[in-house]
Amino acid sequence: MKKKIRVGVVGVGHLGQHHARIYSQMPGVELVGVMDINPRRAREVGQRLGVAYFTELAPLLERIEAASVAVPTISHYTVTKQLLEEGIDVLVEKPIASSREEARELITTASHRSCMLQVGHVERFNNGFKMLQKLVKDPLFIECHRLGSFVDRGTDVDVVLDLMIHDIDIVLCLERSALKQISAVGISVLSPHVDIANARLEFESGCVANLTSSRVSMEKMRRIRVFQEDAYLALNFATQEISCYRKEKSDRLSPHGLPYILREEIEVEKGEPLKSELESFIHCVRRRTRPLVSGEEAERSLAVACEIKEKFR
Repeated sequence: MKKKIRVGVVGVGHLGQHHARIYSQMPGVELVGVMDINPRRAREVGQRLGVAYFTELAPLLERIEAASVAVPTISHYTVTKQLLEEGIDVLVEKPIASSREEARELITTASHRSCMLQVGHVERFNNGFKMLQKLVKDPLFIECHRLGSFVDRGTDVDVVLDLMIHDIDIVLCLERSALKQISAVGISVLSPHVDIANARLEFESGCVANLTSSRVSMEKMRRIRVFQEDAYLALNFATQEISCYRKEKSDRLSPHGLPYILREEIEVEKGEPLKSELESFIHCVRRRTRPLVSGEEAERSLAVACEIKEKFR
């Protein structure tokens, strides 16, 4: 019988509680405990899942060999570094850190301590995106919209590190040529930071990506559209549904003299992306294999995010 991986969750707020829930149900894993600086929240989640709970990190460090870090972004570096220095494998939520310097130091620490460092770009584990990746070839234009209503969590950083970072990672995953130019605009509406932003990324291949993110919208939206020579593909991340539009392969033309367009709904097996992400993390911890979203990949996305933020100035 395989030895169970002893896991803890640091930060059990809106997202961290789901990390803890999934670990508590995962075969081959023992959720040892949870930690949150809010005593009431730590107790609530710990008692709900029947595990130990703490308001400080030290008691948890002694009991675990892997951890999820789901604290506010400004604390990613401090908490993750402390875990890595203790030889603990870490899955830290996106973005990897608040700055490139912090990200590089975490990557270096993980390497020196032979620790696993995975970053929680959860859309990579969305089954809709996995299918989209198979269909995209040499994209010409990519358009992303990630919109949400205002909530007070995540406002320690601007909308680029809060929301747009997801789509930056996705675009860099679909388009691997060098990034040539960035232009961007952003404005603050309700928080001290930028709440709505638009960025245009131009690549050496000629591909252009247009990203819009807002946390002050009335509607929620997580969509990507990809245009390539033979098709237009649209993915709804929330529903994991893909529509594909292609020109009909025949000489038949419409009354306007244009080719007919065929629409196809691509079948996608639905799944819980966070569960897939945590299962992948545990697999990497057990097998000592490179994570799908490594620290280096996450640092690349963060670098682009930081360049976008510079454009606001």
